Amino acid sequence: MTATAPNFSPWRLCVAPMMDWTDRHERYFLRLLTRRARLYTEMVTTGAVIHGDRDRLLAFDPHEHPVALQLGGSDPQALARCAEIGARRGYDEINLNVGCPSDRVRSGRFGACLMAEPDHVARCIAAMRDRVALPVTVKTRIGIDDMPDWQGLEQFVSRVADVGGSNVFIVHARKAWLEGLSPRENRDVPPLRYDIVYRLKQHFPQLTVVLNGGVSDLAQAGEHLRHVDGVMLGRAAYQNPWLLATADAELFGDTVQPRSRHDIVRAWLPYVAYELSRGTRLASMTRHVLGLFQGVPGARRFRRHLSERAHLSGAGIEVVEEALARVPEQYADTLQRTA
Repeated sequence: MTATAPNFSPWRLCVAPMMDWTDRHERYFLRLLTRRARLYTEMVTTGAVIHGDRDRLLAFDPHEHPVALQLGGSDPQALARCAEIGARRGYDEINLNVGCPSDRVRSGRFGACLMAEPDHVARCIAAMRDRVALPVTVKTRIGIDDMPDWQGLEQFVSRVADVGGSNVFIVHARKAWLEGLSPRENRDVPPLRYDIVYRLKQHFPQLTVVLNGGVSDLAQAGEHLRHVDGVMLGRAAYQNPWLLATADAELFGDTVQPRSRHDIVRAWLPYVAYELSRGTRLASMTRHVLGLFQGVPGARRFRRHLSERAHLSGAGIEVVEEALARVPEQYADTLQRTA
């Protein structure tokens, strides 16, 4: 009898949307490390999509699939229009941001403050789902301010799922304190409550629940996957991208061996050369790879060379090749099997 592959959720491993970090250059690079993880754009507001430079804001390489477009907004019709634009552009998912705690976002009546308006969020989701056949998902917090720790989240998810029709919820396991904490503090100060996210999955077994917040490695991700359908990595994946190199094997059971760090950079160079030919600055791309050799002899020399030279006028792929030569390949290859 032939064994069948496990039927994993498409959201089993995700890389979080992060402003100024998960642009198209970062996503292309991460896709060289993992073919399975679901990648997300930075949050793009409905106003920017409707009135801005769509080719710049929404561009992505087919290599990035599966890739989701995260929208910020609160007007159902504007969100529906943007979802339709994203679908035409080829995205695999439309995600609504109901978790960002920044003052600017709040003043525009979107982000985490929308947790106080579950019926309105449900209308937004329904409007988008009426216009596109893609999954329309929600990224949220476990609550805001004095909202009850469990009851508020349960009521929010219940309304958005029942009325709006969304069945995928990505939950940052911290409250967002809109009064008293800065956006930076909101990433670290409120305590992580993984138990509430676990309880959400138990209470709504029919929904796909993805846990986000404080997950620093694949071992932790594996532990969380005993309780939820998926895990979303944020800063850990950006600052130490190499941890994604074994994700397909460890979390999805793939048997393909990961390439070495050096091979990843070599595979990335044709993309860099193409983007340079289109006028993209080298530093706009190399800033995303500075953490690739974390913990490897020569990593500091690699980072320093890129940091000092990639921003110079006329800098080309030779700068990356020179930086790569500063890392002894035999040490990097040895560590890739034990990292």
